[in-house]
Amino acid sequence: MADKLAIMLLTVDPDHPHVCGTPFFQAAAAAMDVDVEIYFASRSVRLLIKGVAGDIFPSDNRTKSVYGFMKDASELGVKFFACGGAMEPCDVTQEELVPECTGIAGAATFVTRVMDDDWKTITY
Repeated sequence: MADKLAIMLLTVDPDHPHVCGTPFFQAAAAAMDVDVEIYFASRSVRLLIKGVAGDIFPSDNRTKSVYGFMKDASELGVKFFACGGAMEPCDVTQEELVPECTGIAGAATFVTRVMDDDWKTITY
């Protein structure tokens, strides 16, 4: 059985907050047993800008922000990677990234994970 999980956020968008929570819930649950990495591509990279995820909520009860769920996942060891190719078109600079962001990694790194038998992948 694979003991690592790579999650690609491709269609998750801060403009649609109701879809922003699930990847972090699942990453946090998986991180209790396996290594987890999340790759923020396309408009999802905006979630890594300080203040953006803190201002949106995945449910109408507004008890915890998307950033709160991101922090939970990070505290369990989930690593966050911003796609360098998505940063410029989305006007995201490295200085703006939340402290939970592990670094910059893009398609080549994620594809390496997809091709490695030790890794399973999920795409949102």
